[in-house]
Amino acid sequence: MKKLPLKITLLFTVFMASASLFAQDFQGKAYYMSKTTVDLDQFGGQDMSAERKKQIQERMKSFLEKEYTLTFTKSESIYKEEEKLEAPGAGGGRRGFGGSFTGGPKYKNVQTKEVIQNQEFFGKQFLIKDDLKNLEWVMGTETKKIGQYTCFKATTTIVPTGVDFASFRGPRGGDKDKEKDSTAKAPKTINVVAWYSPQIPVNQGPDDYWGLPGLILEVNADRTTILCTKIVLNPAEKETIDKPKKGEEVTQAEYTEITTKKMEEMREMYGGRNGRGGRRGRN
Repeated sequence: MKKLPLKITLLFTVFMASASLFAQDFQGKAYYMSKTTVDLDQFGGQDMSAERKKQIQERMKSFLEKEYTLTFTKSESIYKEEEKLEAPGAGGGRRGFGGSFTGGPKYKNVQTKEVIQNQEFFGKQFLIKDDLKNLEWVMGTETKKIGQYTCFKATTTIVPTGVDFASFRGPRGGDKDKEKDSTAKAPKTINVVAWYSPQIPVNQGPDDYWGLPGLILEVNADRTTILCTKIVLNPAEKETIDKPKKGEEVTQAEYTEITTKKMEEMREMYGGRNGRGGRRGRN
């Protein structure tokens, strides 16, 4: 019980010592690596050979392993995917798996509580504008070092937005599978563990994460890990943080409805063409 006040004192000391170093025109840039794992069995891969699963995972790699930059001030940030050249003959990328769901820059303003993102879906550009939702963080006392920064642990639970791809598995027949598909579509919550550093006293973070008394350097959410690999504070040449502007304006709920409907249409087409998995189900 005596450890809690000591941890709180440490957090407060680090925060106050760092806050004095950040002027009003402060800007920083953080580099992140994001990696997501996929259970192919959720997508009808139970009948696939190990070799076939490996081939698919390799093709999905550029979609599941990405690099991002977060340019941030005290109030604004822009989160962008870093473009990478595909190796000759490699599958995936923007023309492969996930190429129809290309995410553009995501802008967050923690003062006006707005989030704006460009999003491409099957060749059409959308501009998702919505309120920045508060995350109910539970502050922990555990600490660890990420690079040169002392980080504190925080946890929360979220209901993910967007399409749940696991709910669009190809039909395998039978009432039990239909029940499973129905259950998969039900909203689920995800446990999130974040590590933030009060040495960088801004309540910014990668993707949708924010709201802690320090920059979020690591996030573990479901099957996705986002890890900061480099930080540049007060660069000599500052970048302009512009709000995304291109695309048909929709809310996040409207965009989710549009994409879910399209994916359901594709699922019906897939099921109608391949029945119980088709010839390709046993590669």
